[in-house]
Amino acid sequence: MTPQWIDERRYQVSPRTLVFVTHGDEVLLLRGAADKRLWANRINGIGGHVEPGEDVLHAARRELREEAGLDAPNGAPDLQLRAVVHAAGTDTVGVVFFVFTGISRTRDVQASGEGTLLWANHHRLGDLGPDLMPDLRVLIPRVLDLAPGAPPLFVHSRFTDQGGMVITFAGEPALEC
Repeated sequence: MTPQWIDERRYQVSPRTLVFVTHGDEVLLLRGAADKRLWANRINGIGGHVEPGEDVLHAARRELREEAGLDAPNGAPDLQLRAVVHAAGTDTVGVVFFVFTGISRTRDVQASGEGTLLWANHHRLGDLGPDLMPDLRVLIPRVLDLAPGAPPLFVHSRFTDQGGMVITFAGEPALEC
């Protein structure tokens, strides 16, 4: 039974986490496994769904542990909320990503069934080619360049009819990716 406070006629969002861990000039990314339903063979950050009963910080930590083996006290970074991204889907469903960053004390990670982990120079994301999710070329530098203690960025993204993406940071013009 659907709770009274849920109105299925209203726009709904699914909460997810996205984590960018750095070590020096490198950022940890994940090339999705070939059998993934979404983003197969595409390069993205670490992250996933927020489970029932879980807050977004614990979800980000869990995803980092499950997908990269980074767990306290063995190298898990302190995570900082750096952006909230509303990714528009359809007229009725979207996703809200809580984007975290952290600095890892190690490059030692453990693969999972989610895909292949890779460290990439975050100043040279263009070298990753078209497999990198297009909005990450804009989002990663912005979240990694935030000053300590800066408030999170508020972002909207959407796919275009041509398969590209448009990303808009609050108060700024839209950027095609």
